[in-house]
Amino acid sequence: MNKMKSPVGIGNDQCLLPGHSSKISTNACWFLAAGLSIFLGACGNRSDRALAARSFVPQSTPTGAATVKLGETAIRATVVTTLRQPLTSTQTVMASCWHRTRGVLVGNLPVSLSLNPKPEAAPGSVAFDRFLDRQGLPAREWGQVKCLVDGPEFFGEFDRQLAAAQKSVDIQVYIFDNDDIGVRYARKLAEKSHRVPVSVMFDDLGSNTAMMSAPRTPARPSFTPPNDMKQFLQQGSRVEVRRTLNPVLVADHTKLLIFDDKTAILGGMNIGREYYSEWHDMMISVKGPVVGSLKEEFQSAWSKAGPWGDFSVFRPEQKIHRPKRSKGDVPVRILRTDAAGGRAEVLKASMAAIHGSRKRVWIETPYFSSDQMVRAAQAAARRGVDVRVIFPEKNDSNLMEDSNLATARELILAGVKVYHYPGMTHLKAMICDDWAMVGSANLDILSMRLNRELNLAYSDRSSVGKLQDSVFLPDFKKSRRIKLKDTRSPTSRITELLADQL
Repeated sequence: MNKMKSPVGIGNDQCLLPGHSSKISTNACWFLAAGLSIFLGACGNRSDRALAARSFVPQSTPTGAATVKLGETAIRATVVTTLRQPLTSTQTVMASCWHRTRGVLVGNLPVSLSLNPKPEAAPGSVAFDRFLDRQGLPAREWGQVKCLVDGPEFFGEFDRQLAAAQKSVDIQVYIFDNDDIGVRYARKLAEKSHRVPVSVMFDDLGSNTAMMSAPRTPARPSFTPPNDMKQFLQQGSRVEVRRTLNPVLVADHTKLLIFDDKTAILGGMNIGREYYSEWHDMMISVKGPVVGSLKEEFQSAWSKAGPWGDFSVFRPEQKIHRPKRSKGDVPVRILRTDAAGGRAEVLKASMAAIHGSRKRVWIETPYFSSDQMVRAAQAAARRGVDVRVIFPEKNDSNLMEDSNLATARELILAGVKVYHYPGMTHLKAMICDDWAMVGSANLDILSMRLNRELNLAYSDRSSVGKLQDSVFLPDFKKSRRIKLKDTRSPTSRITELLADQL
């Protein structure tokens, strides 16, 4: 959304839940509305140009139905989470209050108050990985990684893995959209479910807000988007579907697909038209023993999203198949953000890598508003490190586009090279010396502290070189380096304050 708008339809005195005589109060509807304009800018879902596509074909949910869906989401985010996930809800509320307040206070101090120890070894070295071990980050495991850049590579691999799966298909995304691509893959999964168990999990708030607006690409004239993707996935199929819920607007931003417990795909892409053909983005395919741990991550989220919620810990654990190590496997490290679990591993690893860098810090991200990360990048540039950052030239959020300009100004003043990628890049990747990290996390407070995120880091030089050659070098060539004069904006101070909450 290039112009931030309140959710359409919200503001009516009451919203009526279909099939129920009880009504949702205005407060329930406004609970969601109050945070949506900020929340949507952080997670990056749509643009006003996308809304214009409605004149061609109804690729989005009608206003009335969208209002009802948001009301349902508000009920689930409050009442259902309190009953089903009392511990998770309480921890999330406390973490959200602490980190949002901290973000405003610390972000406006003239000096950094980071107390995290800084590594003496360069990222990519054995000593650096041992430093991360000592910081309590998850242990390295064996696996193989392969970059899948843009829609054709990711969805092509999705199709191949789905067709070949013989035992299980597990899908978790932030957005399972109701546009033509979402419907296409819902039908593929439904068809597969008659032969193989298929489990699908998506974020309640992320998916329902995404359904409110259409992608730029028109669908066929006869296309009508379904109003409820959970019902659509289950209709006439054996697909099991669960929603991850959103206490205080905190989301599960994870993207993770697992096939037969042998191959996993993770990264920044959801299931929808933007990711299929409109935006620049990437996923990575993963094989090897680490897939077993990724399946454990999926199973944990799946159990918590089920009827037992937090109480699922008292139920028997499902046995996880762990693939054996094979030739070509390299050490990889799973990194999580999870407010309820007290996990800020993505932030810890990123900060350590930037602080320890000697040669380069290359970053590509759609949203960069973390003051800690900005200061670390500035410090690296001032000590002579080659620091480069790629932003989208045309962000899907006006708020975050303006915030990125404010960030770019601070970075350029410190000697950082900042680039604009033509169009929208939703890609999240970082290389520090010979250490790389990719995944779902943006460089903002939501991804660093609050939302559930899933990243993967590795130091194998060949694998890091492939990320460099397939993403960064081509994107530097396509992008335009911006100058200090390009970052001027009369609203940058205001948007920076708002972005401190993202």
